[in-house]
Amino acid sequence: MDFHIVWYIIVGVLLTGYAILDGFDLGVGALHLFSKGDHNRRILLNSIGPVWDGNEVWLITAGGALFAAFPDVYATAFSGFYLPFMLLLIALIFRAVSIEFRSKEPSKRWRKTWDIGFSAGSILSALLFGVAIGNVVMGFEIGSDKEYQGTFIDLLTPYTVLAGVFALAMFVMHGAIYLNLKTEGELQEQTHKWAFRGYYIFVVLFLTITASTLYLKPEMVANFSFGKVSLTGSRHAFIENHQTAISVVAWFIVLLNILSIANIHRSLFKKKHWNAFISSSLTIAALIGLFALGIFPNMMVSNVDPNFNLDIYNSSSSLYTLRTMFFVAIFGMPFVLAYTFLIYWTYRGKTVLSDSSY
Repeated sequence: MDFHIVWYIIVGVLLTGYAILDGFDLGVGALHLFSKGDHNRRILLNSIGPVWDGNEVWLITAGGALFAAFPDVYATAFSGFYLPFMLLLIALIFRAVSIEFRSKEPSKRWRKTWDIGFSAGSILSALLFGVAIGNVVMGFEIGSDKEYQGTFIDLLTPYTVLAGVFALAMFVMHGAIYLNLKTEGELQEQTHKWAFRGYYIFVVLFLTITASTLYLKPEMVANFSFGKVSLTGSRHAFIENHQTAISVVAWFIVLLNILSIANIHRSLFKKKHWNAFISSSLTIAALIGLFALGIFPNMMVSNVDPNFNLDIYNSSSSLYTLRTMFFVAIFGMPFVLAYTFLIYWTYRGKTVLSDSSY
């Protein structure tokens, strides 16, 4: 068993879980100001109220897994991108505070202020998530010392901003579909319209970002070839010897992505809300899977020199650490899954306001 690959998959699964679960949180937040009236806005807040903090556990767990398995990637990312991470932290804090404080006072001005804070924090978080993914695709100014040599402005290019807008559109669509499950009556009809509009915007941006990626970074499809891909270093022998299997997985994910996107529209049209939500979740999972396979085995690509790339081998912990932490993860992951299942099972069904509601 190659524990470097195993941990690459584990980190990917945790980030996927975060994108799916907190993704609809961010989408609901981005749509919050479009809802009319205090009652409807409280419904939107309480649709995610019991679960938003648990959803963010997946991000914390992913960060912990990255630190344990690939400390060099963690150090380069968190030291080089200090300002973006602080912006993300501020945005997430603002979301949390807005949810908790909004209904503490009956004043319209008070509630409107926190409504704006909730939406702004959600939109900024989604944009930063996409910008981060876009930068991983395009590469970074990483030197031989494994340190980022660029500035914050260097992270904002037309492609990375497009990736940020795409992520926002994806989460808005996902959030609107989630709201179809949690609302009823006139509000549900409104969220259903949001889901359709979000879907069309998502498809246009999906085609745009796909075409842009293939044009600017054609090497992202190297692992989709059934021919042997030349990689430097004996450490990559496993990958070279299993190129066919990797390609089969890659094309399976491509097919899954196409089918899931198509089924979102079909399910929305037939008002099969659970089917639409599952398809939306699979779309997010497939997109992250394609992104992960596109950069594999790299984790951070250097635009200075390919020899400075941080991959799953030269940036990892020792084999002993990877093996030990793997068994820790096997023991701990069931608790994360059980917690997530318990929360969603407890608060299943339509959102109804009560005295304990936000």
